[in-house]
Amino acid sequence: MIQEIKTALQKYFIVGGMPECLLTFDKSNSYLAVQSLQSDLLFTYNQDFHKYKPAVKTDCINDVLQNCAQKVGQQIIYTKLSDRFTMPTFKKAFEALKNARLIHKVSNVSLTGLPMTTSGKQFKAIFLDIGLLVKYSGINIAKELENESLLGIFQRVLAEQFIGQEIIATRNELNYWARTEKNSSAEVENVIVKEGEIIPIEVKSVAKGALRSLHLLLETHTNINKALVFSEARLGVAEKLNFVPLAYLSAMI
Repeated sequence: MIQEIKTALQKYFIVGGMPECLLTFDKSNSYLAVQSLQSDLLFTYNQDFHKYKPAVKTDCINDVLQNCAQKVGQQIIYTKLSDRFTMPTFKKAFEALKNARLIHKVSNVSLTGLPMTTSGKQFKAIFLDIGLLVKYSGINIAKELENESLLGIFQRVLAEQFIGQEIIATRNELNYWARTEKNSSAEVENVIVKEGEIIPIEVKSVAKGALRSLHLLLETHTNINKALVFSEARLGVAEKLNFVPLAYLSAMI
């Protein structure tokens, strides 16, 4: 049963969740047919960028979209979104893409209590749809489909995109945690609030990785009693850490 879910999830990583793409794949069982449709959708979105002129230049919107796609799962600061335009211009471009829901902003938050508050200048971004991200990024789908590990697909970028999409489907915001102190690289990929509890979420290719950032988070935030670690291992619990197969994501958040 788990293998069947993993196979279906792997297909979803490529096809995505856009209704037309799902319908096309259901009828044709063809990734090529889906990618042709995804090309059309991306072209349509690109044509719509012209409506933001003259407030935002089309080239700037394209720069920001490309950089966000390349940096899914990575921390971003506004100055890294484009090297051809001024900060006010590419901030407007980012907001235009966010308001159009082509990208979703993931905010770095403080976890000292509720409500969580934004912390630091860094943020992350995810794409509108995992299938569109695959097409836009030019990922070799034949090669990725040969990869038996869901967390190995495109260096785990798609797994983080998938988790972000699932969270935003039931919540109005996306958050993560990263230490803002100089020379610190500690980061936990997602944070949600469920039933009044702050729950950090991490993704690991194996159940028992180092998880240094997650352990640091739990040590420095005693108000947090539970964390989720999604991997391809079996269900398990170790103190505050709950290890869960990625295929069970929707049921856990």
